[in-house]
Amino acid sequence: MEIKHFFLETERLILRAFRPSDLESFLPFRNDPAVAEYKGWELPYSHERGAEFLEMMRTRHPLESGQWYQAAIVTKDEKEFIGDIAHMFKKDDPRQVYIGCTVAKKHWQKGFGVEAVRRHLEWLFDEINVHRVIARTDVENDASINTLERLGLRREAHFVQNIWLHGRWTSEYHYAMLDREWEKIKSTA
Repeated sequence: MEIKHFFLETERLILRAFRPSDLESFLPFRNDPAVAEYKGWELPYSHERGAEFLEMMRTRHPLESGQWYQAAIVTKDEKEFIGDIAHMFKKDDPRQVYIGCTVAKKHWQKGFGVEAVRRHLEWLFDEINVHRVIARTDVENDASINTLERLGLRREAHFVQNIWLHGRWTSEYHYAMLDREWEKIKSTA
């Protein structure tokens, strides 16, 4: 499948490739301790690091295997950057893909994460034809757990103190969904 630009729409959101102009909204988002709590980046998140990251994402192909592709989540009118959504096709099996989503704190509890991830799943399963989608989350991240379970992902594993994050050992849940499970969810929605 030929994809030149990553661009998905929902009722309220646009998921699109990062632009250099996103930097001024991206930096406060990445520097919010509440947003960064379960994420792998360290604070403070510098202007230079943010600019390099956005440039790297801008030039990365959305279907490239073995590397994360992250895109901006903006409100439909594109007036506000509210987070990012990500995926990584497994290098040894690109029909399996990891996903992730992060929403800015001021937009929590509004259903934006569910809406963005649902559209991302639709794209991955219906347009790209992946076999399996995988998500990992910290066992203490209730919002992420609720989003994944609300969308029908199945908890497959609990890894105890498997990640060193922000100076301490943390534990993860792994979730997944197969293409046949997605089809069943779509038919009952």
